[in-house]
Amino acid sequence: RGLSPGEVLVAPITDPSWTPLFLAAEAVVVDVGAQMSHAVIVSRELGIPAVVSATGATNVIPDGADIEVDGTAGLIRMLG
Repeated sequence: RGLSPGEVLVAPITDPSWTPLFLAAEAVVVDVGAQMSHAVIVSRELGIPAVVSATGATNVIPDGADIEVDGTAGLIRMLG
């Protein structure tokens, strides 16, 4: 499915084919990644927060969940 502006992109892993989704994303959370991964580089260039190596995030964050992403601290918080 697509991503509406302001939504958080939560994915198991990303590669260049995911880049169009980053343009609408408020933040990015990825199960697998490192400091030089695709998700980190694209998020940094777009100025959006990202948390990578969030093992199991796609299993515990339901679609449509209201979450807060602190890319600096590497924290994800479920709201509501």
